[in-house]
Amino acid sequence: MKNAIVVVDDDPIIRMDIREMLEEGGYFVAGEAKNGEEAVELIARVKPDLAIMDIKMPLMNGIKASNIIRKLQQDTSVLLLTAYSQKELVKEAREAGVAAFLVKPVSEVDLLPAVEIALSQKEKMDSLKQDIKLLKQSIEERKLIEKAKGIVMQTFALNEEEAYAKMRDVSMLTRIPLSKLAADILRDGTQTLSVSAQGG
Repeated sequence: MKNAIVVVDDDPIIRMDIREMLEEGGYFVAGEAKNGEEAVELIARVKPDLAIMDIKMPLMNGIKASNIIRKLQQDTSVLLLTAYSQKELVKEAREAGVAAFLVKPVSEVDLLPAVEIALSQKEKMDSLKQDIKLLKQSIEERKLIEKAKGIVMQTFALNEEEAYAKMRDVSMLTRIPLSKLAADILRDGTQTLSVSAQGG
């Protein structure tokens, strides 16, 4: 089994058909809902990879639900189903951050490729988020190292290159990552360098 999916439609027969197609395609159906309100609550609870959702439903339509889902649980992709292919609906769906769009009646031939596209978009987004997170972390570590280097330069009357070399040597000797060593210097001062070096 792969990828958790929820199915949202006010018609129980359509939900059952879609569930069967998905399960035959090797997907895991994590839950079902019959309107937008239920969908929002269900998705917040089970955090699926994908929601397949009808546009026209009682209480809250699929586009409004998609907007809320995107704000609350950005990791869930949405594939919208509709009996209409009106341009304004497509525009609204796109603005709601919907990954893909299918016109009813849905066949397995149409559904499974659309699911694959929606999930691959989600994977790309997840990968991009991870890259951004690592980049932010790298920038933060760089800032720590720069600040610590300034302290080392001042304390030992070294130039920038010498201070960095001193920190790097202690880092290699003690097998303490440079960013961790920098944080220790900022917290405890440059005695960290001699303590760390002796400890190693």
